[in-house]
Parts: sequence; C-alpha cells; structure tokens
Amino acid sequence: MNPAFDRIEPIGPEDLTAALALNNAHAKETSLLHLEGLKSLLDMAFYAKSAGSGASAILIALDQDAPYANPNFEWFRLRFRTFVYIDRVIVAADARGQGIARRLYEDLFVEATRAGQDRVVCEVNLDPPNPASDAFHVSMGFVEVGQAAIHGGAKTVRYFERPL
Repeated sequence: MNPAFDRIEPIGPEDLTAALALNNAHAKETSLLHLEGLKSLLDMAFYAKSAGSGASAILIALDQDAPYANPNFEWFRLRFRTFVYIDRVIVAADARGQGIARRLYEDLFVEATRAGQDRVVCEVNLDPPNPASDAFHVSMGFVEVGQAAIHGGAKTVRYFERPL
C-alpha cells in the first residue's frame, strides 16, 4: 500500500477544492455538488475523512439525526432507529486497488462503534449497475436489506446494512 494512504484525516477547509473535484468527477455514481452543498454535507456529517494527498479518497457518512433530505437516507430513517449512513465514498482512479476504501470503512466502523451505533448502512446502484461496489460491500460484511426505485424510477438502488 502507498504510505500516503496510511494517514486518514478529517476533511478540512484545505481539502475542499480537491474533495469537490473528486466528488464531481464521480457525480454519476454519487451526485453533483457545488461548494456550498459540500460544505453543508460536511457540516451535518457524522464522519468526513480523506486519505492521500489532495484528498485522493473521501468517505462522508451521516447519522440518523442529520437533517438530510435524501430519498436513500429517508429509506433507512423509516426503518431503523439508529444508523450511520454512508453517503459517499470515492477513490480517485490512480489510487484504486491499494485498499484505501477498505481502510476508510474500517476507520468508520471504529468511530461508529465508539459512538454506540449498531449498524452502518449504504445504498449501491442496481440500475445502472455497479458490480464492483456490490462485491466490495459484500466483502466488508454488508448484507442487502431492501431495494427501491428513486428519482421517478430513473435509478434503482439496493440497500445494505453492516451490523457492528
């Protein structure tokens, strides 16, 4: 593994430009953000960390109390009293295959456990498909707990849970 990825740190003001660029390069899988939207997301985040120089990888997660208007987040809110919801995890193309997403997830699991949470949840696109993400989440101990069509049927997602 690249030693630069050994360091996982909170996303700070100095990381905003790089984190925004990374997010928007992968807007198809996540969603497009503007700087104010990213700042708002970070303000409500339970967990927002980066790894690598210039935020080569980011993971942003929210807990059940976040004031987040998102259909996937709401799906979990209607079903679970407590949870940590992974809103986005993005690894730059040149940083993939080095285990950084796994390290970020493991760090999130530690933080969520310390906070008394009992599950981490997320969604993965079913249509359009994202088989690499499906395989990654299964390898990290996530199990499917539901599916839904969102955005007027434009997208279908699979919901996952990982008990802590």
